[in-house]
Amino acid sequence: MNELQAQARIQELTQRIHYLNHQYYQNSLSEVSDYEFDMLLEELNRLEQQYPAYRLPNSPTQRVGGTVTKTFKAVKHKYPMLSLSNTYSEEDLREFDKRVRKVLEGDFEYICEQKFDGVAVSLTYQNGELTLGATRGDGTRGDDITQNIRTIRALPLHLQAGDYPTGFEVRGEAFMPFSVFQQLNAEREDIGELLLANPRNATSGTLKLQDSAVVAKRKLSCFMYSLLAQPLPFETHSESLEALQRWGFPVSPTYRKCATLDEVLAYINEWETKRFSLPIATDGIVIKVNNFNQQEELGYTAKSPRWAIAYKYKAMSASSRLQSIRYQVGRTGAVTPVALLEPVQLAGTTVKRASLHNANEILRLDIHEGDVLFVEKGGEIIPKITGVDKTQRLPDSQPVKYRDTCPACGTPLVRTEGEAHFYCPNDTGCPPQIKAKIEHFITRRAMNIENLGPETIEQLYTEGLLRNVADLYDLKFEQLVHLERLGEKSVTNLLAGLEKSKEVPYDRVLFAIGIRFVGSTVARKITERFASIETLQAASYEDLINVPEIGDRIALSILSYFKNDENLRLIERLKAAGLQFSREEDQNQAATSTKLVGLTFVISGVFETHSRDELQDLITQNGGKVVSSISKKLSYLVAGDKMGPAKLEKANELGIKIISEVDFLNMVA
Repeated sequence: MNELQAQARIQELTQRIHYLNHQYYQNSLSEVSDYEFDMLLEELNRLEQQYPAYRLPNSPTQRVGGTVTKTFKAVKHKYPMLSLSNTYSEEDLREFDKRVRKVLEGDFEYICEQKFDGVAVSLTYQNGELTLGATRGDGTRGDDITQNIRTIRALPLHLQAGDYPTGFEVRGEAFMPFSVFQQLNAEREDIGELLLANPRNATSGTLKLQDSAVVAKRKLSCFMYSLLAQPLPFETHSESLEALQRWGFPVSPTYRKCATLDEVLAYINEWETKRFSLPIATDGIVIKVNNFNQQEELGYTAKSPRWAIAYKYKAMSASSRLQSIRYQVGRTGAVTPVALLEPVQLAGTTVKRASLHNANEILRLDIHEGDVLFVEKGGEIIPKITGVDKTQRLPDSQPVKYRDTCPACGTPLVRTEGEAHFYCPNDTGCPPQIKAKIEHFITRRAMNIENLGPETIEQLYTEGLLRNVADLYDLKFEQLVHLERLGEKSVTNLLAGLEKSKEVPYDRVLFAIGIRFVGSTVARKITERFASIETLQAASYEDLINVPEIGDRIALSILSYFKNDENLRLIERLKAAGLQFSREEDQNQAATSTKLVGLTFVISGVFETHSRDELQDLITQNGGKVVSSISKKLSYLVAGDKMGPAKLEKANELGIKIISEVDFLNMVA
């Protein structure tokens, strides 16, 4: 394929994939199989890497991220992003209605929309192409987060043919769906990290992450609710919402036109509990005058429009007496207190338990035995304890004293300075930790061992056949076939699943062995830098912290893991069983030139135009080799901003040539 053919094919693939995305996300139609779609995307990605000059700005390959942004540039909003006046009362809504009627002559109608509890974003399109994504900021200026916005698959990067203006802005609310938030928190809990408070905070933090590849993995979504252009091509807000949906934007179907305030109030009452069925938290209803000309007639105050108001629901709350506190031990040994409550109805569900998080929270709330606790469910998924009704405190009740021994094995608990949790240090002898580690090991995101679940693990542990994950690969047919609930077919399938797991790639094996703070994303970053478990084991602190996503805490945890003799023996047993502890070279990364053959590189620091992963790809595509540590045999150190001082010092000491990103790009140009 010559360059002209490659350029034409890149354009053809880009248009085709944009069309298929539009059909899938807006029309719920899958015109091709997942495999066919992936093959088209893979072909486009390969061609763009070979011919980067022909990659289009809004290529579908940008969905997966990969761009590293050191700082977010401030941008001025063409149209200020104003805030809305809030109210919690029906009386205020009636006053708002009176003010509107005083100004407007003749008939008018309202439009009601859900007030989504996400993060406001503003998107600019020129000639149907996304050119800018920005945060609200102070309403006048926001941050340019275009690279991160491009990873939101529900948003179109390129509009299909339509009646949209040449240039326009569309505004909406970015959010993390409840299901994604729960999965993210489950992973954080699994690796011993603090849980995220709520989906809104998680969304806000995600949109400001520097690595757009990590943003892409967070699977954010978006609902758009406002169109801005000069002149506006429609007379009413409802017409603009219909147009946005027609052009391929995600618009929540929950909005409704209302002819009277009574209809508005009926809508508010209808959604007070119905809103809990949505994939995103809502905290109220936005009421707007529908006609744009009437909006202009009503005008604005200094901070908000006079034609709109937000009615906010009061947080759903209840009170219930504390029956007891149960202490749960997780895979990492973290001990979490859970309040067991007298059953109480809250937001359409029966609440019997709520997490108390840690000892600090119990102390802060001043909880006594048998206290009546306030439980709230507002924009949260899980009910939370917000306070104590001290007027109902029982006479002579004592403050809850956090237990000082493990509830499972009796080992004295420890607490690391700067951490909120108490931990059971008996990680090789505490039954809940052992079983949880094995359960983590077999999960789909880890080794994906089928026909083996928590009940079977419990049974094998009780029988003395399992004490760590390496024991799984020593299991024999004759040991299992006579156990209760395990017939010949079940045992055969289980052993086949174990055998198949030996094909699982290195990054998932690293995640599966359960190093504290090493989640699936971090494991992937590690294996991209350290090609085998041996090179990882030999890595220094400086080597580790120069890997994207790895900071002080993760680096120290990895170093600590490999200092433990039991962990080393476990890895040796898993190696002997045939698990993958080294990275197979990606066939897609095969060299396309020989410019760097025989040269080795270390990449360190943060770079202006490329991420470290992209630089690594360029090296391998041109026949070079990326290594993790500096030695006399190293050809070049590619140095970026904030590189580790130890690497720089060692390179100077050994006389290694140090080059900049520009120098390197000139080498492969």
